[in-house]
Amino acid sequence: MQLSDISRVWDRDQDESILEIYDIEKGTREIIHEFDYLIEAPNWSKDGKYLIYNSKGKIYKLHLETKEIEEIYSDYVTNCNNDHVLSPDGDYIAVSHGTKEDGKSRIYILPMSGGVPRLITPLGPSYLHGWSPDGKMLTYCAERKGEYDIYTIPVEGGEERRLTDSQGLNDGPEYDPSGEYIWFNSVRTGLMQVWRMKKDGSEQTQMTFDEGWNTWFPHISPDGKTVVMIAYKKGDLKPEEHLPHKNVELRLMSAQGGEVRTLVKLFGGQGTINVNSWSPDSKRFAFVSYRIREK
Repeated sequence: MQLSDISRVWDRDQDESILEIYDIEKGTREIIHEFDYLIEAPNWSKDGKYLIYNSKGKIYKLHLETKEIEEIYSDYVTNCNNDHVLSPDGDYIAVSHGTKEDGKSRIYILPMSGGVPRLITPLGPSYLHGWSPDGKMLTYCAERKGEYDIYTIPVEGGEERRLTDSQGLNDGPEYDPSGEYIWFNSVRTGLMQVWRMKKDGSEQTQMTFDEGWNTWFPHISPDGKTVVMIAYKKGDLKPEEHLPHKNVELRLMSAQGGEVRTLVKLFGGQGTINVNSWSPDSKRFAFVSYRIREK
């Protein structure tokens, strides 16, 4: 999510947010809730009962049955961006938060029920995207010495490990359900494309070859069969940019690669689907579309 901090220069005070669910089997969109302010990046809870999103620096739950909204208490961590993921057991949430001292994003973990966060990445900026299925590792995009690459770090803290070293942006890393692979997006071949590598960084393999699209944030379904991604039309922005206020598409592909098909066309971009938002049964995923309120 490395450009999310940069994108804050965009005026989003007029954004209205529409939280939606797409049903893969039915091919339908359902509006769950509308907000007259900015929300971003839904996660789906492990029990399937609520969605989690960020807004105004804090993290919230929206209970799907009652539509009740509940803030997750995070003590001093109140500048959260749209990079947050859940632990495999659903008991914890890891967030990216812009620290007060230097404004750089760092990764923290706190209980899903709320509590005092624990710092995981002393170095910044670090932008979280994935939690390994065994619960032991986090993977994230980080800028170190001017280069944006994919890293991993133990959940208990410790030394980070760099997995990519290609020139240009590498971002959006996420473990597949087996824990053997990390999916990510990279500009190394010109446009932003989806890639996959072994969890140790070996066998880095291009998975999409879209000549007319910049494709970001591959999210793998819990059953490991399907990948949903967000795509920007070539020429609408630079390949390394992930901006709001764009006409984008949500696209689907087999986890084995191959044909990519469009599911949804919408006005969105930054905040639409930054993190994995699949339902536990792999039949639906959540996303956010936007409107700009007239001044």
